[in-house]
Amino acid sequence: MVKIKAAVCHEFGAPLQIETIDLREPISGEVEITLGAVAVCHSDISFADGDWGGDLPAVYGHEAAGIVSKIGNAVKGFEIGNRVVVTLIKSCGNCNNCLAGNPTICEANNNSMTPILSSKGSNIQQAMNCGAFAEKVVVDQSQIVKLNSNLNFATASLLACGVITGIGAVVNAAKLRPGQDVVVIGAGGVGLNAIQGARIAGARRIVAVDTNKEKLVTAEQFGATDSVLATEKSPWRISKSLIGRGADLVFVTVGNNAVYDIAPRYLGYGGKVVMVGMPKSGDKSAYEPVMMAAVSQGMIGSKMGDVVIKRDIPWMVDLYNQGRIKLDELISKTWSLEQINEAIANTKLGSAKRNVIVFEI
Repeated sequence: MVKIKAAVCHEFGAPLQIETIDLREPISGEVEITLGAVAVCHSDISFADGDWGGDLPAVYGHEAAGIVSKIGNAVKGFEIGNRVVVTLIKSCGNCNNCLAGNPTICEANNNSMTPILSSKGSNIQQAMNCGAFAEKVVVDQSQIVKLNSNLNFATASLLACGVITGIGAVVNAAKLRPGQDVVVIGAGGVGLNAIQGARIAGARRIVAVDTNKEKLVTAEQFGATDSVLATEKSPWRISKSLIGRGADLVFVTVGNNAVYDIAPRYLGYGGKVVMVGMPKSGDKSAYEPVMMAAVSQGMIGSKMGDVVIKRDIPWMVDLYNQGRIKLDELISKTWSLEQINEAIANTKLGSAKRNVIVFEI
């Protein structure tokens, strides 16, 4: 066991508590990562607010990067000292989905013994297979990717979720073809990366939709060709006038069921809504199926951008090194672990792209 500092959630909706807890040694195919940075994702906030249930106490955080500091006896391909990105995507490599190249929806039961304990010896949940609001994590080797680059940890951490989710939704889930027209609803961290994905995949028009004017300005800096305020009357009509028709693909990157209600209105014939944002458990949306069926429209889900991390993360790092995607510009501000509640409060305001907790290692 090693003692580490972590931000622990004891009550949904309450501030996280900075505590010294115990982290067990990595076993079998596990690795210990000493973290350099972890970003604050809206999914962490939703979990900590109780939107999706779960057991407490828990440590959240799943968008991280750091250095391999210990390895289990069955680990292959990684060594102590490797710089890595740490994701929540834990995959067995053997189920039907993994074998089909879809590790984000691995069918295996990944509920292993939590590696973290309180100072009193009781279990703490390692949320989303990571528990990265902490100085160190112990995760399965399938969750990490080597960084063969000098990318700083704050920037690298974004590749663990927001970047791969947004870009992956476009190139993997939607399989956007050059010349297609795109609407991205929500210009936050994931939405900006969906915009980048659409740009590098060759979209003709990319319309960003958001309630915040400043975020729409940022969206155009990331590649949106047009922008529409979601507060306008019938914003889908404005989008169609800008494109000249309905969109081929509409990416919903916010977790709001009311947005899902209206998303199909932006579509053209044969278009698809790509479901990226995750509303609260139990929230419902309503559609007229006859309208969508009549013009061959549809909806598809995209979990974590349908990525294969060992293929897609190095590709995205290469795009960054070529200057073809923006990563540094996604960071709004860096914070210490002791400031995590402030970082979460700032993220909830809605104007931040990504707040990042940094550690000295």
